[in-house]
Amino acid sequence: MKIGLIGLPKSGKTTLFNLLTGSTVATARYDAGRAELHTGVARVPDPRVDRLSALFKPKKTTYASFEVVDLAGIAKGERGGLETKEFRNADALLHVVRAFADEVAGPPDPRRDIVDLETELILADLEVVERRLERLEASLRKQRKEVEAKEQEILRRLTSALEAETPLRAVELSSEEAKAIRGFTFLSEKPILHCLNLDEKAILDGPAVVEKYGLHEVAARPRTRVGWVSAVIETEVAQLAGPEQQAFLAELGLKEPAIHRVLSDCYTLLGLISFFTLGEDEVRAWPIPEGTRAQDAADTVHSDIARGFIRAEVNSYDDLVAVNGSFADLRAKGQLRLEGKDYIVRDGEVCHFRFNVAKG
Repeated sequence: MKIGLIGLPKSGKTTLFNLLTGSTVATARYDAGRAELHTGVARVPDPRVDRLSALFKPKKTTYASFEVVDLAGIAKGERGGLETKEFRNADALLHVVRAFADEVAGPPDPRRDIVDLETELILADLEVVERRLERLEASLRKQRKEVEAKEQEILRRLTSALEAETPLRAVELSSEEAKAIRGFTFLSEKPILHCLNLDEKAILDGPAVVEKYGLHEVAARPRTRVGWVSAVIETEVAQLAGPEQQAFLAELGLKEPAIHRVLSDCYTLLGLISFFTLGEDEVRAWPIPEGTRAQDAADTVHSDIARGFIRAEVNSYDDLVAVNGSFADLRAKGQLRLEGKDYIVRDGEVCHFRFNVAKG
């Protein structure tokens, strides 16, 4: 799963990309027009993984992760970069919004910047729809095909929404209609997190950004979230560790690095949950879409496990921690369950997959 990182120039987007992925991409004073993409992997902090690792002391601990694609800053009216295929294939968007004063850009206006960015996404989608409608109309004049006629009907409805400045994520579509337009990878249809990048002096204002900047209407939109971070502060936090980091966070009035919350928000935005596998070699969190069947969850571990799937031995994280990691105690309490291939794996469950692959 992939998050597309986007923002207007000078929003602090690349700094946040570095924080999310542990990269060291150079930031530029003006990066509009930068053609290249930066990609990285973001690992999602999870105290449950930490606790399981402490209990089982494996050789390796692996957190859930997702891919991040950093697109060049999108200046108002300059949408060329939005056509980049790798960015369009993102499953959700993280919009970095400037919420700090800048000598050139002036005082922050998050609501204005959110409107400007959303407008660029809407216009980019409208251009795609209009080009496709032109081709459909030409094809239907030659010969009427029901599949094309249905597509034309859907796209005309989307055109009306886009012309009314409504992002496609707010348009209700049937499962059949959603499937018909999936290949267009519309940008304004993707779930979006508007992340306000605060001045370091305003870090304590974080929980009140919706009220402070009048973003109630934005926060209430379908498949939309509003969050916050101070990339400057987080860069300092990332350079510290252990007690020194905790002391610095306490001084700031923060319980944990705010970037942890941004990572968790992105994970939720992607519609992901985690299940865990345990062993002497590794404790690992596996990201899967919510609603995933047990056999498909097994496939994320290894295709052979899914192919030879017999049963999933499942227990909850809370139950396992309550008995200090003793599976014998779980069995004695009847808290280990055997589930079939169609069982829907839930967030935080520990899974052991029984399988048999016959050798040919």
